[in-house]
Amino acid sequence: SRSSNGTKGQVVMVNQSLRRLVERAYNVKPFQVTGPGWMESVRFDVTAKYPPDTKNEDRAAMLRTMLEDRFKLATHRESKEMPGYALVVAKSGLKLKPVETGPGGTSSNSTNNQLTLKVTAVPMADVADYLARRLGSTVIDGTGAAGAYTFELHWNSDDQLGGGDAGAGEFAAIQEVISTLGLRLQAQKVPVEVVVVDHVERVPTGN
Repeated sequence: SRSSNGTKGQVVMVNQSLRRLVERAYNVKPFQVTGPGWMESVRFDVTAKYPPDTKNEDRAAMLRTMLEDRFKLATHRESKEMPGYALVVAKSGLKLKPVETGPGGTSSNSTNNQLTLKVTAVPMADVADYLARRLGSTVIDGTGAAGAYTFELHWNSDDQLGGGDAGAGEFAAIQEVISTLGLRLQAQKVPVEVVVVDHVERVPTGN
């Protein structure tokens, strides 16, 4: 089994594939990494120590440095057109009014396959990001709606596939509930930033 857990100042990753380490180092989703196929089968245990109060983005940068030092990782970024979705306003028009921007966020919980999504004072781009994670696909904000929004949605999550990928049933359920807000997901090619692994060693140097 593979696991990842962190205490303050230290992160321990057990049996993680080299590919997963690269995803974490660049803070990207699996489909955004292109590299040799063997990166999935080579696995490592990594213990990394971070100074206290290290921000998440700094952790990713430190992990990148470690991969560059130990695995001689060399990458470049490029933009690729991939199938994805745009979150757009439906013909009926947006049924939400902007709210005051304040401390907010996106939270969701699932009980008996019923998922509740609470969105508090966040821009539409954050809603698109949440849907992207839920669907395992890229979702861009094409609403043109400025400001922040607050709403709550409920739908049945289709967890039969496992691995966090939403099934067709869940996609249809999401499409149905966001239509009540005057939103919809439109399938289209979207530009996706991809990390291309130009070079990486199978065996790390040092410890």
